[in-house]
Amino acid sequence: MKSWLSLRAILVCSLVAPLLALSAPAQAEKRVALVIGNNDYKNVPKLQKAVNDARTMGDTLKQLGFSVMVAENQTRQAFSQTLLAFDAAVEPGDTAFFFYAGHGFEIAGQNFLLPTDVPAASEGQEELVRDASVLADRIIERMQNKKVRTAILVFDACRNNPFERSGTRAVAGGGGLAPMTQLPEGVFSVFSAGPRQTALDRLSNTDDNPNSVFTRTFAKELLQPGENLVQVAQRTRRLVSEMAEGVKHKQIPVYFDQMVDDVFLNGIAKSEPAVAKAVEPPQKVAALPPVSVPRLPKEDSVNAPIAMFSRHNGGWTVVFSIMDPTLGISWRMGDSGDFRETGFLDSLDPRTRKRIPNPSIELAADAPAATIQVRYIDTSGELQGPFPIKFDPEAALIHDQRKILDMTATSWLSFREFNGLLVYYTHLMSYRCAIREVRIGVDSAVPDRVLKMPSCNTRDPSAIPSDAQPYLKLAPSTQFVSVELTYRDGSVSEIKSFRR
Repeated sequence: MKSWLSLRAILVCSLVAPLLALSAPAQAEKRVALVIGNNDYKNVPKLQKAVNDARTMGDTLKQLGFSVMVAENQTRQAFSQTLLAFDAAVEPGDTAFFFYAGHGFEIAGQNFLLPTDVPAASEGQEELVRDASVLADRIIERMQNKKVRTAILVFDACRNNPFERSGTRAVAGGGGLAPMTQLPEGVFSVFSAGPRQTALDRLSNTDDNPNSVFTRTFAKELLQPGENLVQVAQRTRRLVSEMAEGVKHKQIPVYFDQMVDDVFLNGIAKSEPAVAKAVEPPQKVAALPPVSVPRLPKEDSVNAPIAMFSRHNGGWTVVFSIMDPTLGISWRMGDSGDFRETGFLDSLDPRTRKRIPNPSIELAADAPAATIQVRYIDTSGELQGPFPIKFDPEAALIHDQRKILDMTATSWLSFREFNGLLVYYTHLMSYRCAIREVRIGVDSAVPDRVLKMPSCNTRDPSAIPSDAQPYLKLAPSTQFVSVELTYRDGSVSEIKSFRR
């Protein structure tokens, strides 16, 4: 473990990078995978479980419908030939999965995969390693060039410095991992251990599992139905870090999300209420076989209103969206009582040449869960409805605040200099009801510190308690802070970096 500290590198322990398709339309819908495991190194320490890890991932990917190519103990020449064969198997529109287990190394911010015949090297001989190894970034470029619909890359290469020898000065970087934070859009990267952390092969001397702690967990999570890759990475991180902590070791997998859409490898997300489906756009699925899309019940009109709920200090604003031009809108809470008109705006609808009905209503801050009945008069004078719209205050609050957080991500943190350097997270506190956990990393792209947040107050959700401290004091030399949110629904944000 000590040797890790002298090395800025042991590559990306585990990079998962779904690269969504480029602008060209998909021409194929198959899944192709290449898994590589290197144990038998000739000039650096041999490994025990890399080949097993590759075989396990190969079996896992076959269960997910991939056509899998398996390569073991690759020399530099064999490595190149294997990659060429993989290139030939991948076509535009495919889902491509690359997995590597073995030694990895970082030189000047670039990560390299080490073939089994990599030469021994000492201080000042980095070029020997660079020339004899495979650049990880190049694999991403190859997949981009093939115009795959989705590319997923996993590197389990977090081991001690393979070049360190007793009595010699080792090849090493500047002290820490080289996180792939500058990835192109559509890339999702996961590291199986954070900066200056080693990934465990086993939990104890009696741990006879044939796989590393990360791979055994990640492979299992990939098979969970209805989980997207973000959820897979999030659950893997929690489970691995808990297992490592149980044996007094620090290993916190981290990831960087540059994907545009969710990607599912084992079935689409669990079904949601019909109202939510009408509001939210459909999830994109990575090269899955065609699935049936639930249809709205026949009795539901395609012109039925939908509603957007927004919480403010005075209560709730509910905005109805109706496809048809309307001459009037009315509503009531529940299934009984009189309907109330929403009134009119001081503007004309060019479709009807009449005043536009007010599409919004106000509800009290303590309004209970209920069904709002909405009806409207169409341009022919016919009354349409009533249509039921469910109002769930807690769900609506979480959805509204989550939407605001997504739209204002550049405001999550802010720096101030006052008797020292401070970083404020007032914005996150104001919308904390949508947040389960906030993690930050100080001068690190790996958020490994939990910020304490006040509990959600549904009566005044945006108010910050008087005894809460919405800032942290930082060292004057601090250059940047990274932040990651875990939302109430379990989904995880991209890791955002904020510089002074």
